[in-house]
Amino acid sequence: MTAPNNVIRILIVDDHTIVRRGIKALLAEMADIEVIGEAEDGLEAIHLAKQLEPDVVLMDLLMPKMDGIEATRQITAQQPNLRVLVLTSFVGDEKIFPAIKAGAL
Repeated sequence: MTAPNNVIRILIVDDHTIVRRGIKALLAEMADIEVIGEAEDGLEAIHLAKQLEPDVVLMDLLMPKMDGIEATRQITAQQPNLRVLVLTSFVGDEKIFPAIKAGAL
């Protein structure tokens, strides 16, 4: 659910620290967005999504322990109102379509 002051609460999920920091720095420039957490793999993403209840998860697809597709599947099953946006450099159907089928936007 969106915070009362209409700030969009975001969880960033990527296994590369520099990518998370860069996204966080870019989003910090926007008054209506707040980064409330960061995860480095799919397992941590599931845990933090449940704990922090973000409005949006920015999800990488390729990560250790659990990939973004499975994490998206589990998060959207547990929290159907939460939106997952996929961050990826892949353009091939073999990665994009499974992410969409798992509930990503």
